[in-house]
Amino acid sequence: MMDYQLTLPTLLERARRWFPEQQIVSNLPEGIHRYTFRDFYGRVCRLMNVLRGLGVRPGDRVATFAWNHFRHMELYYAVPALGAVLHTLNIRLAPQQLEYIVNNAEDTTIFADADLAPQLVPLLGRIPSVQSFVIMGAADPAATGLAPVLDYETLMADAAEDAEFPEIGEREACMLCYTSGTTGNPKGVLYSHRSQVLQCLIGGMTDNFQFTEGDVMLAIAPMFHVNGWGIPFLCAMLGARPVLPGATLDSATLVRLIREEGVTFTNGVPTIWTGVLDYLREHGGDLGRLERVLIGGAPVPLELIDAYRRDYGVALRQAWGMTETAPPGRPLVYTRSMQALPEAEKLAFLRKSATVGPCEEIKVVDELGVELPWDDTAMGELLVRGVGMAAGYFNNPEASQAFADGWLHTGDVVSVDPHGNYRIRDRAKDLIKSGGEWISSVALENAIMSCAGVAEAAVVARPDHRWDERPVAFVVLRGDAAPTEPEDIIAHIAPEFAKWQLPGPEDIRFVEALPKTSVGKFDKKVLRTQV
Repeated sequence: MMDYQLTLPTLLERARRWFPEQQIVSNLPEGIHRYTFRDFYGRVCRLMNVLRGLGVRPGDRVATFAWNHFRHMELYYAVPALGAVLHTLNIRLAPQQLEYIVNNAEDTTIFADADLAPQLVPLLGRIPSVQSFVIMGAADPAATGLAPVLDYETLMADAAEDAEFPEIGEREACMLCYTSGTTGNPKGVLYSHRSQVLQCLIGGMTDNFQFTEGDVMLAIAPMFHVNGWGIPFLCAMLGARPVLPGATLDSATLVRLIREEGVTFTNGVPTIWTGVLDYLREHGGDLGRLERVLIGGAPVPLELIDAYRRDYGVALRQAWGMTETAPPGRPLVYTRSMQALPEAEKLAFLRKSATVGPCEEIKVVDELGVELPWDDTAMGELLVRGVGMAAGYFNNPEASQAFADGWLHTGDVVSVDPHGNYRIRDRAKDLIKSGGEWISSVALENAIMSCAGVAEAAVVARPDHRWDERPVAFVVLRGDAAPTEPEDIIAHIAPEFAKWQLPGPEDIRFVEALPKTSVGKFDKKVLRTQV
């Protein structure tokens, strides 16, 4: 059998040869930017020469700190094509988390958008592996305050367009993403070329996301979040048109892009689509050619699914996934047996989080590790394994114990029906999912209890129409030094967290005592009944 290596440059070459006139569309502050896959290929070659000039070698980690746009997509291909590893930094993390991630990854260069660069300034002098910053979309890179600093387009203009592509093995690393750091420091997940190409092949199956060359894909899911859910790679493989929204993600802009660009498929967390629905109901109009929306990051209310199906003819489909599993698993697909069910029963299936996809396996176990039946009732921890999934964490052998006996122990509690559709029933370790991102209740509790005058604190989630969940802190005070206003506590913990991770003043609740279990732990079940 011929030994053909599954690598990302093969997708790049396919896009150049088979779909040279297909457009890549970016929504930038200065307006819509368009160019073709032929143009894209030439700029990727230039960028490879830029990277070589910066001293990037095979195996080096090159970081991005950027929105979804064409320059970020160029890095998606140029860095792995050299045999280096693209490390997408989460722009929503606090400086302390970013510092840990950059140092753990030992990034050599950071490519950053000009408007995001100020978030990196606090890291100066604390990330010794970084040799330079390259600023994208800046009139004056020096004005960012970063150093040493270079300008992306200046480097590109001076680079040759012909590039040499080295031989790369399919099992070599190509991408690095970190978890959100919900329990302790964020953990790195290293992906191989093979895993990403196989994910594209699986995602491109008809009985899956139903992608074709005729699709126009609005990539709302951030490119720093699980490789943009694979959309930058899928578009090149299939020849579909990517539409990249940039930094502007308000409902009005998204609806405009959907209509004007003829978008047929898009994605994102539920809060995005709650906002879009509210906007449509207030301003009227339709969603043009839009057919399908893939939603991940949090469970989707059945009412939201039904509203899009009924009022706009758009199918919202959930898909479960983690950073450790690469792009999310297969969304629910109606099988022939399910098609015969009454409409109400078919709609009820849409509550499920995902379906077991090709080349992956799941099982559900109880606390003793005993496998549970797929009867839609038994609930236990979800274990997964498959072709696109990690085998451990980067530079973190202790945390890699979550990968035991060849299975990833997700910590999510699920039930599975006889069709292989599973539903997330609970959030492990009391995590809070807000806007598709995790917030650690334990981290918030520890920070609040470090405030003078605070005796105890327990944090739970409350439902939120826009963000799905928000943290609520129950706080027991002690002594005369106790803070008197919620704002005092927020000010105390703010340096440790990103702004979106903080509870609002209305969600700091002073109480006389906290309920406890028989072993002295905070009884969060009781607290949840109060929110």
